[in-house]
Amino acid sequence: MAERPNSESHPQIPDTLPVLVLRDTVVFPFMMVPLVLTQEADVRVADEVLAGHKMLALFVPRDPEVPPRSAAELHPVGTAGVIHRMLRFPDGSMRILLQGLARVRVREMRQTEPHLVADLEVIPEAEAHAEELEPVLRTVSDLFQRIVDASPTLPDELKALAGSISDPGRLADFIASNVSLELSVRLELLAMLDPGERLRRLAVVLARELELVELTQKIQNEVRGELDKGQREYFLRQQLKAIQKELGETDERSAGLAELAARVEAAGLPAEAREAVQRELERLRTMPQASAEYSVSRTYLDWMLSLPWNPPPPPAIDLAAAERILDEDHHDLDKVKARILEYLAVRKLNPDSKGPILCFVGPPGVGKTSVGSSIARALGRPFVRLSLGGMRDEAEIRGHRRTYVGALPGRIIQSLAKTKGANPLFMLDEVDKLGSDFRGDPASALLEVLDPAQNDTFTDLYLAVPFNLRGVFFICTANVLDTVPPPLLDRMEVLELPGYTNEEKLEIARRYLVPRQVRENGLPPERMRFTDPALRRIITDYTREAGVRNLEREVASICRKVAREVAGGADARATVGPEDLPRYLGAPRYFGEQAEERDLVGIATGLAWTPAGGEILLVEVTAMHGRGQLQITGQLGDVMRESAQASLSYVRSRAAELGVPAGWFDHHDLHLHVPAGAIPKDGPSAGVAMTTALASLASGRPVRHDLAMTGEITLRGRILPVGGLRQKIHAAHRAGIREVVLPAQNEKDLEELPAEIRDAVRFHLASTMDEALALTLVPRRGERRAGGPAAAAPAARSRPAARDAARPRPRAALEARTRVRGSRHGHRRRP
Repeated sequence: MAERPNSESHPQIPDTLPVLVLRDTVVFPFMMVPLVLTQEADVRVADEVLAGHKMLALFVPRDPEVPPRSAAELHPVGTAGVIHRMLRFPDGSMRILLQGLARVRVREMRQTEPHLVADLEVIPEAEAHAEELEPVLRTVSDLFQRIVDASPTLPDELKALAGSISDPGRLADFIASNVSLELSVRLELLAMLDPGERLRRLAVVLARELELVELTQKIQNEVRGELDKGQREYFLRQQLKAIQKELGETDERSAGLAELAARVEAAGLPAEAREAVQRELERLRTMPQASAEYSVSRTYLDWMLSLPWNPPPPPAIDLAAAERILDEDHHDLDKVKARILEYLAVRKLNPDSKGPILCFVGPPGVGKTSVGSSIARALGRPFVRLSLGGMRDEAEIRGHRRTYVGALPGRIIQSLAKTKGANPLFMLDEVDKLGSDFRGDPASALLEVLDPAQNDTFTDLYLAVPFNLRGVFFICTANVLDTVPPPLLDRMEVLELPGYTNEEKLEIARRYLVPRQVRENGLPPERMRFTDPALRRIITDYTREAGVRNLEREVASICRKVAREVAGGADARATVGPEDLPRYLGAPRYFGEQAEERDLVGIATGLAWTPAGGEILLVEVTAMHGRGQLQITGQLGDVMRESAQASLSYVRSRAAELGVPAGWFDHHDLHLHVPAGAIPKDGPSAGVAMTTALASLASGRPVRHDLAMTGEITLRGRILPVGGLRQKIHAAHRAGIREVVLPAQNEKDLEELPAEIRDAVRFHLASTMDEALALTLVPRRGERRAGGPAAAAPAARSRPAARDAARPRPRAALEARTRVRGSRHGHRRRP
């Protein structure tokens, strides 16, 4: 584009001209512009103009999408132009070369069909003094020259042409016509009639355009440098291939490296991981295949490329289906199921939420691991189980550094590589059985894994780059929380899975265990059945556990024996009743501790908790002539021994109120014993039972045999709350206990008991030992039971059962007293 040298000799502009609408082009006065006309209406306008004076008006519409029909729909300032050359093409389009003449505006639209014709008014150029505009002229000229130098598309001749123009307005139009500017900026400059204002606006626009041109040139130079580097590397690789071919080396290595490079491109690695992989791949290319480091690098690359760096999004969560699956797989556990469904609901509404780390705590066999498997099935995720029991090496979690021989990633990264997905359900089993030694502490390594605020940058020592674990659903399991480090426990939300009652075990056996074992042992389901009395007797006489694992083993043992009979040709129909159990399972293995059959002096019934569930705990005290010493036996721990000393101190301090003769303690030695001496026992919650037994012996008042008690005491006689209440109440119910004395602060725990337990047992809530003794000791002649006018102490609050009528004692309580009492298993009891 160039300016017409003799700008003042343009022909006279008529008052009325056809209008050519330009949608993306602005023509400045005195500038030569080539245009391609493809619209039929535009071609007709050009034909009419070429047949006459060759002049037309050029305007830009306000809305490019709407054909203008009035002056208001056109930009207010346009350009009058003259066509110098025309060239037609076979497709009907036309190429013209026109020159702008002057700025014009529309006075009136004379014609709209078949094309626009308007009455025009030529806008005179405002007078400008070059001396006053000298600074801005120099600035604009300098910026334009720098843009021409930096732009590869602008010819250098434009600098000379710009230098030959002395008129400020003409120079501004020339530069605006030759620099790539936005349409709105061009229209703004066309509408500026003052040359000085036009130059100042153009200086601002050119400064910004210069920055863009220089930045574009810099980027292009960098890209060109990368291309040159790639070409150089390609040339060197071709030379390397030729050298290897001359040396007789096989192409297997080259093919393997090419495959690795292709896998790297397809893996979609994050920036940091991609940089580490590319660096290792370059080392591998220059390393001899016989080198020991070659296999180390190749193994590292295989691990990096096998991990799911960009996992697919997890499937949509269907709460109804998840609830159905949990109910199908597990009986009861309503609290756990409700919490899991709450978690799934939150993840459905906010998939990016971090969510808690759940920890299932409960005795063995209650279904902790199987609940995790059901959750994975409900979520449609892979299920991964990692047993932490006995793990002592921190590298099992964090991996080994590659400097060690045989180094591998940690077990978490290995499991993710096997599942091919970064969003599995990961169950960390037996987290309470972690150990530590000179190789580190795995529990400390788990702090980062199980912290939702940190595990998105978990760094395995083998990989040496961060890996995002936020998509993994972690669930931990434990039998007890005592051995879990507090910092690790603080990162988890604990959900307790308590032991099952006998009725719950019966329902689980009927719905899950029996059908599964019948099926797995190849027996016809319709020909093999267990009666409910048989299952109840297996639960009470052949198993002693909080869960159902041993119960399933006993059912499986019966099914195997029946399967052997069927395989030998016997009738395939079998119904197992309680009378058949000795033939299949032998003599009963367990005889549960039962309550005493009559009120005795110095014997109180306490309650204890073990990992296998609850048990009743008999506390026996006897006296002999001596000097007031206390002997404690039964393999009791330090805490339980201290409770016995506190109980004795309390009873001695209340001797007068209890009716103990003066000086009785000074002339008698006391022996406190808890039977089942081969089983260790510890804990403070036997304090109420010990105090009751001592008070009974000293006062001569028998202890009620149909009442059990639990609670920790202080020297002032206050009763403090205890744990494991659910298991303890279950034990009391199994032993035929009808009433239980509990700490008043444990009242809230009664709501978690099953309905059949709450209906069968009467609960008394006591805050002080005086209230408990009024309930547990048989009144002397003339006194009334607790709550009456003659009660020895204020009565405790009671929560009666649904029916307070006498209930028949369980069958086991009526059996001969010659049976051996106590548990035969070796669980440590915690009163």
